Amino acid sequence: RLVIQTCHKRGVHAMGGMSAFIPIKGDEEANDAAIAKVVADKTREATNGHDGTWVAHPGLVQPVLDIFNNHMSNANQIKVLRENDTISEEDLIQVPDGTVSEVGVRKNINVGILYIESWLRGNGAAALYNLMEDAATAEISRAQIWQWIRHRTTMTDGRTVTKDLVNMLIPLELKKIENYVGSENFQNGKFQTATELFKELVFADQLEEFLTLKAYPYLN
Repeated sequence: RLVIQTCHKRGVHAMGGMSAFIPIKGDEEANDAAIAKVVADKTREATNGHDGTWVAHPGLVQPVLDIFNNHMSNANQIKVLRENDTISEEDLIQVPDGTVSEVGVRKNINVGILYIESWLRGNGAAALYNLMEDAATAEISRAQIWQWIRHRTTMTDGRTVTKDLVNMLIPLELKKIENYVGSENFQNGKFQTATELFKELVFADQLEEFLTLKAYPYLN
């Protein structure tokens, strides 16, 4: 809503964000659920006053176009100024409530390594577990684990997130990754390098500004 307010105040288009959900082949029920989430997200954007949006997959172009055609009668919605919305800096930096679990730690390890390995092979947009991921995915994954280690965060089961815990979980997640990508792809990929880089990032004394800065030297 603040994006719409800020853009339309200046007479420029307000573009929506990308939903990470993508079409799922071979599973009609899961595909319908994914499309429904995209439709809900884009309906909210269109009714809030966005002038357009972008999608993660060509298969989503038509359903999202239909949503904007249904809710946006003109070429844009720049006249929607949202002048009654008051959104402060404090609103934008509120720390959300939540918990940290072993499941969350493991997922960050899994997806973080998977994405870095994809990036090292030159693929900056990777479809992982039916979601379209980019560098921001790995940034969140490695930054969260770095923070949890640094602040000795307590998980829901009472254990503390430590380097030893993360080191213990990494081989378990690598096995899951191998099952996910297949043994041949795992052996021929860059998972060893990706794992070393991931560990370097999450175990660093200082938080690296961008993981890609550390990753560039590994590119062939």
